[in-house]
Amino acid sequence: MEPFGSSNWLYIILLGLVVGILARLVTPGRRRLGIILTALLGIGGAVVASWLGQQLGWYAAGQPAGFIGALLGSILILGIVQLFRGGR
Repeated sequence: MEPFGSSNWLYIILLGLVVGILARLVTPGRRRLGIILTALLGIGGAVVASWLGQQLGWYAAGQPAGFIGALLGSILILGIVQLFRGGR
């Protein structure tokens, strides 16, 4: 499964960075993530959204999530991390 539907790694990293930055901006709280973890957050959000969308029947097998799906997946990841971190 390719995040963002591309096999070009530079494209995937740059789009993951943009999605990660947007996810960090729309979620409350201060996040101490560097540029690499922010890009990985966006890429992970795309992978989570693709997998979840396929499980729910929104996407066909092998079909990647779009930009909005990746953003929602990244926000979901940040929410899960916040739950495990607690009140820190």
